[in-house]
Amino acid sequence: MAPSMEEEEGAPSKSRVTVVGSGNWGSVAAKLIASNTLSLPSFHDEVRMWVFEETLPSGEKLTDVINRTNENVKYLPGIKLGKNVVADPDLENAVKDANMLVFVTPHQFMEGICKRLVGKISGDVEAISLIKGMEIAVEKFSEATVGYRENRETAEKWVQLFSTPYFIVTPVQDVEGVELCGTLKNVVAIAAGFVDGLEMGNNTKAAIMRIGLREMKAFSKLLFSSVKDSTFFESCGVADLITTCLGGRNRKVAEAFATNGGKRSFDELEAEMLQGQKLQGVSTAREVYEVLSHRGWLELFPLFATVHEISIGRLPPSAIVEHSERKPKFSLVEGST
Repeated sequence: MAPSMEEEEGAPSKSRVTVVGSGNWGSVAAKLIASNTLSLPSFHDEVRMWVFEETLPSGEKLTDVINRTNENVKYLPGIKLGKNVVADPDLENAVKDANMLVFVTPHQFMEGICKRLVGKISGDVEAISLIKGMEIAVEKFSEATVGYRENRETAEKWVQLFSTPYFIVTPVQDVEGVELCGTLKNVVAIAAGFVDGLEMGNNTKAAIMRIGLREMKAFSKLLFSSVKDSTFFESCGVADLITTCLGGRNRKVAEAFATNGGKRSFDELEAEMLQGQKLQGVSTAREVYEVLSHRGWLELFPLFATVHEISIGRLPPSAIVEHSERKPKFSLVEGST
């Protein structure tokens, strides 16, 4: 077979994209990317999506159904992904020859996945990790932030890959700030869910969100002095915090936890309510608590500490207001008072 024009010697190489993850947001990401690779000459049309294989009630494998119907019937039903999306249950095969990797898995699984990829990818592969968002699937207006360190050209390449008329992506030169915003907002959403479950009203919820944003900013700047104040006013900051505290799985399950007086565990509620999806806020709260405890910062972050202590049953859900009202002095963090 004669080589195509794109394969001929001297032709510019094309980027090949693999999405590592296939939950609701992973599937949305694959849909976005697949629609763009078809029209961008610098990318291969095909977008591979690694799927953690599951057997559906019908007895079929999830991967087979995705490839047959062009739809993730479990995690994104009713939305066509694009005929150029290919689901693959073999992680090593899915990333083969890819030079752009998009990680969209619950953060608690990332370490294991990365260990499996050691020696399986080339050293010049570009990668990005994503936060969640459902409205994009049905093409409602949304926006997102890509954090980058120095290489603006690489950031613009990712922006090009994800951007559509209904999904606006902005590059921000603050990797740590963008990443921590996407992580810590889930802890605040747990707190907001507690308030909803206790029926404390919108004013109390707004106060918890304000305290949460303050702690997000202070924690980020204590860990990384390079974090910019302006990052918290990008879509990854206050906008995503508001969205996550008003909806989303973390708020939803935390509301049920508080409604039941903390008598049912988060693990039990997660299994019952999320149909295989995973919470981020509870495990993140535990990790944040470990950092606070190790560094002697517990008194500085009453909301973060209280979310974890409620989650493990050490405190009742009502403590979210009683304990978070304490206002620590953040004078050691410039601009966080």
